[in-house]
Amino acid sequence: MSQALFARLGRLALSGFGWLAMLYLLIPLAVIVGSSFTTTAYLSFPPVGLTLRWYGQFLKDPSYLSAIWTSASLAVAAASIATLLGVPAALVLARVRFPGRQALSALLFSPLILPAIVMGAAILQYASALGFARTFAAILAGHTVIVMPYVVRTTLASLVGLDPSFEEAARDLGDTGPGAFFRVTLPLIKPGVIAGALFAVIISWINVELSMFNTTAELMTIPVKLFNYIQYSVDPMIAAVSAGTIYVAVVVVVMLDLTVGIDKAASMNR
Repeated sequence: MSQALFARLGRLALSGFGWLAMLYLLIPLAVIVGSSFTTTAYLSFPPVGLTLRWYGQFLKDPSYLSAIWTSASLAVAAASIATLLGVPAALVLARVRFPGRQALSALLFSPLILPAIVMGAAILQYASALGFARTFAAILAGHTVIVMPYVVRTTLASLVGLDPSFEEAARDLGDTGPGAFFRVTLPLIKPGVIAGALFAVIISWINVELSMFNTTAELMTIPVKLFNYIQYSVDPMIAAVSAGTIYVAVVVVVMLDLTVGIDKAASMNR
C-alpha cells in the first residue's frame, strides 16, 4: 500500500474513533433528556408519549426553585470573584520573576489535582473554626477556590501569546500603568478571561462533592438536591431536573462558542 493510502486509512480510523467517543458521551445525555418527557410514572426510554408534566412538577416545587437560585447565584458569584482574583494572579505569573513563583503557581493550580471531596471537608473544618460553617459564604469560598485555576489558566494562555510592546507603547504615549492595562492589555486577553469565567460558571454549577459538606436543608444547590433525591426515589421528575441542568450547561457552552470559540477555549485549557 502507498503512504497516501495509509494516511487516508489513519484519518478514517481517527475520525471513526472520534465519532464513537462523541456518541459514548452523548447517549447518556440523550437518555436523560428523553426520559424527562415520558408519560409514565417511572423512568422509560424511549419515552412513552410526550409530556411536560415532570418539568411542571419540579418547577412548582419551591425547594427546587430555591436550589436552582442558590446554584445560579453561587456560580455567578464564584466566577466573578475568581475572575477578579485570577486575572491579576495570571498577570503576575506571566510577567514577574520572583522567588517562590513556581510554588505560587503550584498552589493556584492545586485544586485541579486535589479531590473535591477532600477540599469540601477542609472548607467545612476551616469555616467551623471561624464560625461560618454551612453558610453561603462557606460554599462560595470553596467554589471560588476550585474554579480559580480555570480563570488563571486561560488568562495565562492569552498573556503568553501577547506582545508586551503594545502596553509599553501605551505607557510611552503617556498612559498610566493601570490605564494601559485596561485600555490595551485587557481587550487583547478578553477571550481568555471570558473563557475562564464561563468555565468557572460550569464547574461551580455542577459541583456536588464540595457543596454537600456545607449545605443545609434551607441552603442547598441543585446538584446536591438531586443527589439526595435519588437516594429515596427515582422517577421522571429527576430526569426533568437533570435535563434542566444540562440545558444550562449547553447554554453556557454556546455562549462560550459565540464569544471565544470552542477550539480556542479548549487550546487555552491544555
